[in-house]
Amino acid sequence: MPNFDDPSGAERRFAAVDGTRLAYRKFGRRDAPVVVLCHGLGANGRQFLADAACFAGHGYRVLVPDLRGHGLSDAPAGYPAEGFTIAAMAEDLVGLLDHAGADRVHWVGNSLGGILALHMLERHGGRFASFTTFGTSWSLDLPAISGPAVTVLYRLFGASLLARMAAAGTTRHRPARPLVADMLAGFDPKVGRVISDQVRRYDLTANALAFAGPMLVLVGGRDIAVNRRLRPTLARVVPRANLSVVELPEGGHMANLDAAEALRTALLAFWAVNPLPSASAAATAIPSPPVPPR
Repeated sequence: MPNFDDPSGAERRFAAVDGTRLAYRKFGRRDAPVVVLCHGLGANGRQFLADAACFAGHGYRVLVPDLRGHGLSDAPAGYPAEGFTIAAMAEDLVGLLDHAGADRVHWVGNSLGGILALHMLERHGGRFASFTTFGTSWSLDLPAISGPAVTVLYRLFGASLLARMAAAGTTRHRPARPLVADMLAGFDPKVGRVISDQVRRYDLTANALAFAGPMLVLVGGRDIAVNRRLRPTLARVVPRANLSVVELPEGGHMANLDAAEALRTALLAFWAVNPLPSASAAATAIPSPPVPPR
């Protein structure tokens, strides 16, 4: 049985970005090709520790951030709305890449971790050697009650019970539920409300379509709510030369916890055909001589 919270091999780091202290974990050799595994709303980097250890074992350097207000990362004082916009949180991640010395990466984003990367594509697309999402829709339009509902639910059920209920609804894979519940129980509902207000309505489809690099969408067969919005979008844009879609029938919203082997296999295969040179290889590469004009 996998240990979903095994941090073996991780180095913990902190980066100050725009006055906010952000936490992230590092796995693997410093000169290896870089993978970023970015969690969604209410979770934190612990969601990906087992995956990070796996990918490090396959020769990758893996960065696992905690988004602002999540895990070990700080939240801006007073929870200002402007501190939790998609743009602000996306810039956090750009700053984190700078702090880690990661110029180009294979990005894997779950839910909010995919939304923020979709925003990053517009101004920072050159930093993505490849772009993968799961549990992420390219656009969303939820009612205004979405944000306040977070506070109401916490008041009705309490953090512990609500976390266990949400874990059961998030994953059918029972061994993963204690981790999901623990992450959610430690999540600040004030952060949940303000972020929910910010991400309930967006359309980042144009950013995705403008990205020329390799893209992979992993579709969890049991991620019903996201699929209602995602599948019609994919139906409109597929086939597309740089876009691959892989179905994970057993995957829920956190598909890496439900269908870990299938997800890891898909990612390793995707990166193998879209390689990112290691830092040492890039530094020692001999450029080709210029071709003289004819």
